Amino acid sequence: MKIICIGRNYADHAKELSNALPEKPVWFMKPDTALLKDNSPFYIPDFTKDLHYECEVVLRISKAGKCVDEAFAANYYDQISLGIDFTARDIQEEKKKKSLPWEEAKAFDGSAVIGRLLPAAAHPFPFMFTLDKNGETVQNGNTADMIFSPAKIISYVSQFVTLKVGDLIYTGTPAGVGPVKIGDRLTAKLGEEVLFDFEIK
Repeated sequence: MKIICIGRNYADHAKELSNALPEKPVWFMKPDTALLKDNSPFYIPDFTKDLHYECEVVLRISKAGKCVDEAFAANYYDQISLGIDFTARDIQEEKKKKSLPWEEAKAFDGSAVIGRLLPAAAHPFPFMFTLDKNGETVQNGNTADMIFSPAKIISYVSQFVTLKVGDLIYTGTPAGVGPVKIGDRLTAKLGEEVLFDFEIK
C-alpha cells in the first residue's frame, strides 16, 4: 500500500505559503507506517517545534492501473475520505531552502491521518469539507477549487508509478493550515458527516 500526496493543489494554500502555482501535479510519498486511523491520538514527535495540520480529501484506489487515461480515471477509485497530512513546517522550510527532499518533514510515523471511508459514488465531486480545531473551523475546502482534479492526479501519477488496490492519494489542502499543540482536537466533516475526530498528545 502506497500513500501518495499532492502538494500545492489549491491556489489559496500555495499563496499562503508563498509558493508558485504548479503547472503539473507536485507529488511525494509517505510510507505505510505514516498511516494513522480509527481516531487514534497523534503524538507530536520531538524533532519538530512547528507541526502543522493540512486537511485533505483522500481517494482509495480500487483498481490497478498504469498510464491511466484521464477520461477513465474515475473508474480507479471507489472510496473517499478526509485525512491530515501532518507537516513539520520548520524542517520543511529548512529543506526547501537547501533544495533537499521533504521526507523528514512529511513522511514520519503517524503523519497521514485517515478518517472513515465513504463510497465515492455517493459523494460526487465537487463537495465541501471542513476542519475544526478545538471546535472552531480553521479550514473550509471546496474540491471545485482544486487546481488538478482527481482524474488529472490519477492519470499523471500513474505515468510514473503503478497504482494498486488499496493505495491512498491525498489530494492537497486548501488555505487555513496552522500549528497544533498538545491537547488540541481535530475534527473533519464532509457536509455534516464527521469522518475523524482525534486528540493531539
